[in-house]
Amino acid sequence: MNASALAEKPAVVSALPERTGTRITSVDAYRGFVMLLMMGEVLSFGRVSSALPESGFWKFLAWHQSHVEWIGCSLHDMIQPSFSFLVGVALPFSIANRMARGQTKGLLFGHALWRSLLLILLGVFLRSINRPQTYWTFEDTLSQIGLGYPFLFLLGFRPSRDQWIGLGAVLLGYWAAFALYPLPGPDFDYGAVGVKKDWPHLMTGFAAHWNKNSNLAWAFDKWFLNLFSREKPFLFNGGGYATLSFIPTLGTMILGLIAGNVLKSERPALAKIKWLAIAGLAGLGLGSLFGALGICPVVKRIWTPSWVLFSGGWCCLLLGAFYWVIDAKQKRGWAFPLIVIGMNSIAAYCMAHLFDGFVFKALKTHLGQNAFKRLGTSYEPLLHGAAVLLVLWLMLYWMYRRKIFLRI
Repeated sequence: MNASALAEKPAVVSALPERTGTRITSVDAYRGFVMLLMMGEVLSFGRVSSALPESGFWKFLAWHQSHVEWIGCSLHDMIQPSFSFLVGVALPFSIANRMARGQTKGLLFGHALWRSLLLILLGVFLRSINRPQTYWTFEDTLSQIGLGYPFLFLLGFRPSRDQWIGLGAVLLGYWAAFALYPLPGPDFDYGAVGVKKDWPHLMTGFAAHWNKNSNLAWAFDKWFLNLFSREKPFLFNGGGYATLSFIPTLGTMILGLIAGNVLKSERPALAKIKWLAIAGLAGLGLGSLFGALGICPVVKRIWTPSWVLFSGGWCCLLLGAFYWVIDAKQKRGWAFPLIVIGMNSIAAYCMAHLFDGFVFKALKTHLGQNAFKRLGTSYEPLLHGAAVLLVLWLMLYWMYRRKIFLRI
């Protein structure tokens, strides 16, 4: 990574348009909103809710600041698909800007491969923090995006029809691969793969093809991840996450690519918003329908095809809302704190993983151990986390003022 006075910031990833007259402010704001949700984990709504068990308000906030166990979606579950979606949204602008500077397709693709490798390795690095050796795993947001990015980049040069065909092939092919993988036998020991026998989210019938740690992606990782040097053999991922999820994640990025082409087109602003609204509702409806019928459950942790549609629907609606308010209505002032984050998303992502613990301890060291108990011990985690979040934002604001933007 390097510092640059250019404002090219790919959400947590790498493929956002550089600062030009074509930059869409709403994309930066949406990206900043998503990054804020991730950085906002320091607000510890769950701890406040535990201290105030009678409060439905804090219980609601705590639920939306955590991931659902398997089927369904919370606000927190929308962070990673939004990252991926926005990579696709940014790609048409990035390609156009670079080609306008005279760069060839070959040079651009070489750069895309380099970006992909850096994203994969950065994800591995962040997952290896506080471990005795490199922890080779590829479920991190950055690694998942990096694995699919070269394919997305090639699709970026294809017409819209081919992009839709690519999306259909990814979703249908991945669904079929899971559906054809044999179900575990009646003697399968779920306890050996980190799943309690009485776990309420185990599915039966056809939907059981997407059960936790007994599916195709889990079987692949039992082989693939053990090819790397490890402290001990890989048996399962405690959360059910899998390397192969990068394939349907590519589907999410393709949805973003299609949406990005719509934003880049000459359509009137209201026509773009209408397209995003219709696409969003269609995605929500289809994803929910496939899940309800048992054809394909909506599971974020293994990124089922129905999850691609469901979460992609929300992404289109959110992008449409940000575009309508910020770019169509020209009401941008309120979004400035989000734009500061969104234009330096790689820096924000790394800060949230590397610096929050240091800032957390430093604040108590210098302000006093009781500095955040002004509202009582129940709210101490909230106030402490808010102070950490403010410090991280001020660091990003300092970089913004000096036009320092980290990029890959």
